[in-house]
Amino acid sequence: MTFSSEKRIEIYEQIKQEPLDMIVIGGGITGAGIALDAVLRGLKVAVIEMQDFAAGTSSRSTKLVHGGLRYLKQFEVKMVAEVGGKEREIVYENGPHVTVPEWMMLPFYKEGSFGPLSTNVGLRVYDFLAGVKKSERRKMLSKDEALKREPLLKDQDLKGAGYYVEYRTDDARLTLEVMKKAVEKGALALNYAKVNELLYEEGSLTGVQVEDQLTQEIYDIKAKYVVNATGPWVDTIREKDNSKKGKTLQLTKGIHLVFDGSTFPLKQAIYFDTPDGRMVFAIPRNGKTYVGTTDTVYKGNIAHPTMTELDEEYVLKAIDFMFPRLNITKKDVESSWAGLRPLIHEDGKDPSEISRKDEIFESESGLISIAGGKLTGYRKMAEDVVNVIQDKMVKAERKVFYPSDTKHVPISGGDVGGSKGFKEFKKEQVAKGMSLGLSEVESALLVQRYGSNVPVVFEYYQQKKDKTDLRPVTAATLYYSIDHEATCKPVDFFVRRTSALFFDIDWVKREKEAVIAEMKKILNWSNEQTERYTEELDELLYEAVHPVKS
Repeated sequence: MTFSSEKRIEIYEQIKQEPLDMIVIGGGITGAGIALDAVLRGLKVAVIEMQDFAAGTSSRSTKLVHGGLRYLKQFEVKMVAEVGGKEREIVYENGPHVTVPEWMMLPFYKEGSFGPLSTNVGLRVYDFLAGVKKSERRKMLSKDEALKREPLLKDQDLKGAGYYVEYRTDDARLTLEVMKKAVEKGALALNYAKVNELLYEEGSLTGVQVEDQLTQEIYDIKAKYVVNATGPWVDTIREKDNSKKGKTLQLTKGIHLVFDGSTFPLKQAIYFDTPDGRMVFAIPRNGKTYVGTTDTVYKGNIAHPTMTELDEEYVLKAIDFMFPRLNITKKDVESSWAGLRPLIHEDGKDPSEISRKDEIFESESGLISIAGGKLTGYRKMAEDVVNVIQDKMVKAERKVFYPSDTKHVPISGGDVGGSKGFKEFKKEQVAKGMSLGLSEVESALLVQRYGSNVPVVFEYYQQKKDKTDLRPVTAATLYYSIDHEATCKPVDFFVRRTSALFFDIDWVKREKEAVIAEMKKILNWSNEQTERYTEELDELLYEAVHPVKS
């Protein structure tokens, strides 16, 4: 199956012609996971996404595949046990190029909400529930040891710290790699394809009417089952189905600020509690430091959440509280992002206390909706959704299924022999990249981003060298993203395929004109399209450093 943005018409034709078992609405991590699980069981699946893949919540999280230490605080013992270390480990082993273990420090202070005893007990319970492997079990640090690991910490009233492992990920790339594997196994997937209407026959849901957001063409697509995995839009689709009853979503917004490492030279990831009793992460990543998150009820445009002045102020105050010697100000913010959490509404609960657990809703017409959940648990959520459909198909048509085995299926780029094999693979491929003329830093970045797909990127590097106005590395990654990752617009490339708008915003500013000119040529854009896509990117560049007035 193809995943090229130049083959969109062919993909539409295939979707219309294939007798589909399932349409998945939503191309975030949940939709990608469902598509992969379903195709591995032998189902014919199409994924429809109205924006770009991972454009919603799945590219705007704290970028951690974490075991859920925070859920112990809310006594969510079952969640920690189910999607803690066990699921986290599966995600890591199946895609070690997009997920890396990161030791996290949890400092505790006199009068703080964590103390030596509660931290020690909490981390010990967490180790046990989450099945954390021996080498990654918690340690307790003295005040001196904590300050040695992170000298920027506030030392006044510091009593010590807990030390445990979280897993840092690139959420958008994780989503893409799962989707690419689903496509490789036979799924059909389209971004920029919006569901306008649900289609029915005698009250039963039989498909969707889709409007291509790039060409405005309309397509009717039929399937036996329709799954609503749209994250923050779950209730929007349920409304179309007249089935928004009972439990509903409560959307909350979280923002993150990004700083250059020279301004915020964090050596060690920190998870700290703020004066108002919330928890905030500060995480170093490739020469940058990012900090977040907020947790506020959101009522605005779901497709375009933005950071407000109050959001920015909250995170800056949290930084000042934990790292007072830095004197970080608004001027130091290099980039930012705002994302939504689609939580299941619970009366009387504060946003930060609402459970992150997922639930499946089924309507009278047959629409199957999955709501809630978290990044780490995507594989298990997908399995649960496909189990519901499998039970129905076995009863209705005695269909025989292959066993679900996503536990042991590497995602795209993950064919490197697990985390152990990746170390050797990385060494070999970095050497290969350098032999082609790439620097060690460039080679390492490409291997870490693309995993076992990096030889294809290296081929583009050799083919495109001196053939375009782009720098060779930019050309290689751009062409790969168009041919193999369904990149349709500049924002897809700069935000979801490379994360550069968040973590290398100066590079985006330097490369954007040449990238847009090359994309115009490849994808045959009109001047009007080019202008529109340029404005879209410029708007995101502006918003990254200019919060909306509160």
